[in-house]
Amino acid sequence: METGKVRAQSWKSEPTPEKMETSFFHQLLNKRMVLSARDDVKSLLHRLIFVSKISPDLADKRDLGEYWEQQFQRYNQGENVTGLLLLYPAYTVHCLESSGDVLYCVIRDLQRMKKQGDRALVLDPKIVVTSHNISSRLFSQWSYKVLDVPGQYLGDKFSEEATDGIITECLTKILKIGKHLTKYPKGSKNIPDSVFEKVPELTIPQTSILHLLQCKDLLTPEQFLKMYDSPLNVMLDSDRVWPTPVHLTPLKTRSLQ
Repeated sequence: METGKVRAQSWKSEPTPEKMETSFFHQLLNKRMVLSARDDVKSLLHRLIFVSKISPDLADKRDLGEYWEQQFQRYNQGENVTGLLLLYPAYTVHCLESSGDVLYCVIRDLQRMKKQGDRALVLDPKIVVTSHNISSRLFSQWSYKVLDVPGQYLGDKFSEEATDGIITECLTKILKIGKHLTKYPKGSKNIPDSVFEKVPELTIPQTSILHLLQCKDLLTPEQFLKMYDSPLNVMLDSDRVWPTPVHLTPLKTRSLQ
């Protein structure tokens, strides 16, 4: 019946075949533009850097590298993941580059690990940087490296004012590591020892990682997701009516009071 109505209306308006074809072409063109816009949004590149403690029960740190590699395949978002996982004796520094969907899956995995308690592979993660819509990748593939560095005394605490400088130092070293790795062809996901032996100055100090883990200004995965998942309710002054009777106050406004 709906088809008949459409045909009847078309017959009354007596459009020419050229107009019908043009209109249909425009519909296909508009549909293609919408799909292309969605593809462009999905293909936007983002970067995530976080630090964490390694579970003391993890016997082989390479298992953590294999775990993340399996997780990237499980996400099945069709997006390539590049980056670097640095495995210290007790800490990790993880830089990831991919779509927003993949990176939020990583953050949610970090959140779920907290519920695993002693069975978690990493503990107390902190998000250092999230960069959106970056122009290019820093790394050509995702890889990890177990660093053979001596343990250090990490009892001293940094002042909160030093956080910005430490973050800048870490980002600078990660940038230089990415540039240095371009000299090597793609290969094993486990970076050879010789790569860092040639440039030991690129190793991020463990004291800096500890400070970032203790910094209250950096968000945990739970805090990050709470901000991301929470609806944005902003009331402008132009939306207010002064005075507003109590019985006319919107429910949303009352719930925030």
